[in-house]
Amino acid sequence: MSEHILELFEDDRIKCKIQKRLPYLFQLAELESSRAGKIGMEVGSIRERIIVALLIYKFGEKNVKTEIPITEHEIDALLFDQPISIKTITGKILSGVKLIRTVDAEKARQFNNSYYPQCDILLAQTNWGSIGGFYYISLEAQKRIFDLLGRERYIKLPIPGTNPRGVEINKEALTKLVCDNKSRKIMIEWNKTNIEYDPYKRWIDLWKED
Repeated sequence: MSEHILELFEDDRIKCKIQKRLPYLFQLAELESSRAGKIGMEVGSIRERIIVALLIYKFGEKNVKTEIPITEHEIDALLFDQPISIKTITGKILSGVKLIRTVDAEKARQFNNSYYPQCDILLAQTNWGSIGGFYYISLEAQKRIFDLLGRERYIKLPIPGTNPRGVEINKEALTKLVCDNKSRKIMIEWNKTNIEYDPYKRWIDLWKED
């Protein structure tokens, strides 16, 4: 287990800040990525950056590396040189956590055949109007449950003929992961606030500058 990540879940001040600020920041992310009332796929990347920004806020910029090669499908950041994968999902049920995003069936099969957990996971579950959570899933727990369930029960491959855009952690495996004694969680009330947001204001202000 990462002692540094555990600080996020054991420091009462940080826990309160996550409970208070994460819904507001994720709501901003949705507003930024919305068009004609529909949320675009880029919202996932913005949410990931928000969580990376939390790590930088807590541990300092010099201790969080974000320039990760695109070939590293799982790793989103390095915290004190330890790899971290950041996942975000929306809904009341813990499911749909992507291990890799791809619409290529052959690439998905190749990934399935070679996959083995390699880094800690930070998972944010958005559940507007109800309770969701922010979870730490240790690498130790992932390896143990992967070995327990086996590849076929741990990984959910895309159904042929559909377009789910990726390979997922199976719902059974995910439930075991978040309930593992090596995992940690912060429960969050996902309430929206009234935000006056103008997607063009920042750019207009920049155009006004000399």
